[in-house]
Amino acid sequence: MLIAVPQLLDATAVHAVRTLIDGAQWVDGNATSGHQSALAKRNLQLSEDAPEAKQAGQMVLDAIGRSPLFIAAALPLKIFPPLFNSYADRQAFGTHVDNAVRIQAGTGFRVRSDLSITIFLEEPDAYDGGELTIETHFGVQQVKLAAGDAVLYPSSSLHRVEPVTRGRRVASFFWMQSMIRDDAARQMLFDLDSSIQALAADLGHGHAQIIRLTGVYHNLLRRWSEA
Repeated sequence: MLIAVPQLLDATAVHAVRTLIDGAQWVDGNATSGHQSALAKRNLQLSEDAPEAKQAGQMVLDAIGRSPLFIAAALPLKIFPPLFNSYADRQAFGTHVDNAVRIQAGTGFRVRSDLSITIFLEEPDAYDGGELTIETHFGVQQVKLAAGDAVLYPSSSLHRVEPVTRGRRVASFFWMQSMIRDDAARQMLFDLDSSIQALAADLGHGHAQIIRLTGVYHNLLRRWSEA
């Protein structure tokens, strides 16, 4: 399941987030790395407890809470607080798999990482390289989106960030635990929901078959969800 979420942050929100984080204290990105990731990771990151990161992260959480596409695709149960990273001067993140469980430093809060998300915070023509490269069952997919756009993908996938050879790539990234653990089941629910919404636009939400399909959706969600 690889889904782009256009304009998750609008231009005003992107500007507000960048204003906060650009003037903050950036540290070695390996501050949050597992053993495997630390071998491959070369970037900068905002500390999890930096006030700028917390404030900008809340803006991101507010935005995803307003996104029907994100909610339908992720069906989030728990969301790790958003983090922010930066790549420049040939910095990169080699091929890796995200840790299965993420624990927020200094707290007991933990998230099973079913899904990862990257929100691009720099326009793609402002830097060279920096593509998010994700290995899927259908081949290698490279993602480099407009500022404010996001991509949602399984945390279990092999992925990497290509070296940035010009400019600076800035993004927010984090993980979430979905109510639906299984990626294939989550994809089926997303496809069903998308079809219901498209049909409802033509037939109306009160149409008998729309009501029946909506019932199927919720009964499957009830059967498969962990909440």
